[in-house]
Amino acid sequence: MTVRILFFALSWLSALLDAAPLRAQQLPAPRDTSFTVFSALVKARKANPAISIARPAGPATILSRPNQTYCTLGGRALQLDVFYPKAKRRKGYPAVLFIHGGGWRSGDRSQHVPMAQQLAAKGYVTVTAEYRLSTEALYPAAVTDLKAAVRWLRANAKTYRIDTTQIAVWGFSAGGQLAALLGTTNGDAQLEGRACHTTHSSAVQAIVDVDGTLAFIHPESGEGNDSKGPSAATYWFGGTKTEKPELWNQAGALNHVTAQTPPILFINSSIARMHAGRDDMTKQLDAFHIYHEMHAFPDSPHPFPLFNPWFEPTLDYTAAFLKRVFK
Repeated sequence: MTVRILFFALSWLSALLDAAPLRAQQLPAPRDTSFTVFSALVKARKANPAISIARPAGPATILSRPNQTYCTLGGRALQLDVFYPKAKRRKGYPAVLFIHGGGWRSGDRSQHVPMAQQLAAKGYVTVTAEYRLSTEALYPAAVTDLKAAVRWLRANAKTYRIDTTQIAVWGFSAGGQLAALLGTTNGDAQLEGRACHTTHSSAVQAIVDVDGTLAFIHPESGEGNDSKGPSAATYWFGGTKTEKPELWNQAGALNHVTAQTPPILFINSSIARMHAGRDDMTKQLDAFHIYHEMHAFPDSPHPFPLFNPWFEPTLDYTAAFLKRVFK
């Protein structure tokens, strides 16, 4: 009798999880390691056999402080790595927050350490930050985490010689979407969060969106195709675009452009759906006379900034843009 009751209980639990995968996804889960630099390389090499992982030597002109906790939430320490010039500068250096991609559920901050180090050597304080992924916390946790990281930069401006009037955010893929959303929601109380260095501003003065979508509900968007199971975005929002359209719309930077939106640089691969809404957004930026640039690499794979030959020109486009807007 006991065995039969246990069997039915387990069957009921299995059916519940199968019927409600999104609810199960909100429970503590192992880290998703499906997106790594190596796995991306293997996939990208099928069409681009000559590419290689970009691993330039760390510049001798910079210092680093890894594993700095920028916010603690219920015992969970969120960390970032800092890279900054050895040379002192009275005014302080502009700062750049780097945000990794991975479909809001995979990836890690180490993937953009090479880019952060090289940019630091050009006169910037750069940080690569982790944020809670969808296996740990649903939208908008990643957004509020990263706004807290910006506040940490201002709270620690004296330590790292940061010019708090010149903070940029740089993101790739899901990180690009997050970067654009952070920059277009400066001062938005709904996405600010209530933890960590709340007396400081989370506003950023420039955005670099590297192949990140600008709109989730848009004719160009490939997000939300659940025909083969819940998509990465569906997991992140905790529901489909028809179930939670308000969240899907809120997360699109295209829906937040105003006259106060900071300058933005778009750097894109040849895969159009990865920058859905970009052209509509540039029209809005033009209407408000907001400076923007757009660069694209023909025949490039989505994770192009991780690899040679695209790493160096991505760095150059970034440095030139920041020099222009932070002059």
